[in-house]
Amino acid sequence: MKSPKPISRSEFLNQVGVLGTAAALTRPVLAKSQPMAESPPVLPDRKIRLAVIGCGSVSNMYLPHLSKSPYVELVSTCDIIPERAQKAATTYNIPNHYPHIDQLLAGAPFDLLVNLTNMQEHGRLNKQALLAGKHIWSEKPMANNYREGRELLELAQKNKLRIWGAPAVVMSPQFAFMARAIKDGKLGNVSAAHAHYGHLGPTWSAFFYEKGGGSLPDLGVYNLATLTGLLGPARSIVAMTSIVTPTRKTDNKETFPVEAEDNAMVLMDHGNGILSHVQCGFNYFDPYGHEGTGQEKPTITVWGTQGNLALIGYDWAPFGVDLATVADEKGQRYVTDPSDYRWEMGASVIAEHMALGKEPLIQAEHALHVLEIIEAARSSGQTGRRVKLQSSFRWPLV
Repeated sequence: MKSPKPISRSEFLNQVGVLGTAAALTRPVLAKSQPMAESPPVLPDRKIRLAVIGCGSVSNMYLPHLSKSPYVELVSTCDIIPERAQKAATTYNIPNHYPHIDQLLAGAPFDLLVNLTNMQEHGRLNKQALLAGKHIWSEKPMANNYREGRELLELAQKNKLRIWGAPAVVMSPQFAFMARAIKDGKLGNVSAAHAHYGHLGPTWSAFFYEKGGGSLPDLGVYNLATLTGLLGPARSIVAMTSIVTPTRKTDNKETFPVEAEDNAMVLMDHGNGILSHVQCGFNYFDPYGHEGTGQEKPTITVWGTQGNLALIGYDWAPFGVDLATVADEKGQRYVTDPSDYRWEMGASVIAEHMALGKEPLIQAEHALHVLEIIEAARSSGQTGRRVKLQSSFRWPLV
């Protein structure tokens, strides 16, 4: 058999976009990461060139992880506060830094944009990058509403590009264990699930509390992604949202009115009689704090007719899974090692899969489905009505 004919970087990345889009639209459920189509030849150096926009607090977690990836070449940083972009570039030996996305897109060539800006800016910046021919990894949410998110995905498909959105919770070994336990019938017929995530609220920026922010896209998004990943896409939801603390003061803004929900309860119908519940908020005292260090209590629980399981720690920082069944009523704790899973690993995972020509478990359609749930929850909270959902994604994942 002849060796594959070498291809250029642009040709390879175009194949990634074309084949990945086809996979998203036509491929059956993936049990694990699989080669895209006929395993297109990888680049000689197997590195994807990355540009990071948004050099605030989240970048302090992303950049160390990205800088250690053998599949990543960090090309540029960008921030509207130029000093932050310059500092990040200097710290991680990144050759270019820019104060505006226009200069970033016109500057040093790159393949994948990692968007870590304020959530209200995600949709606008992601669209601009897609129009410039860039693949995208976006922190959550990938857009500010479902319609905008759907348009971004369609734009990416039209231009033979890929877009993915955080969170990366489906990559943890704890998620895989729970998904397999459910699939293998360890719980019998699954009936219900509960998840919660909350703390006293971020202090480093006001955007969390302004219009387009809120506890649902910042915190609830993790639990929504996990439960839909375990139980399947939600068919409809009912929710209540509220504002408990009407004014806030953050590091970058004096006292201001809170516009986005800081307390939320979402009830999801997954079909087949399965119901789940997510609560999140910025008014929860938690002795383990935002980082969850030392957390020994479950934050996600799934019940069935033959057993139940509970995730210990948060789904973005898990410490194990407790499983009890009719055959072992006392139960045991499993998967206490998170291995290499980190909540900030999403862009690194995507770069690796792009470099190797494989399809990741993380799906744009899953992120879009969670975005629709968040928008529907706000609508239900305002109207008191049950809201049917339009979106779906390939499931089961594991």
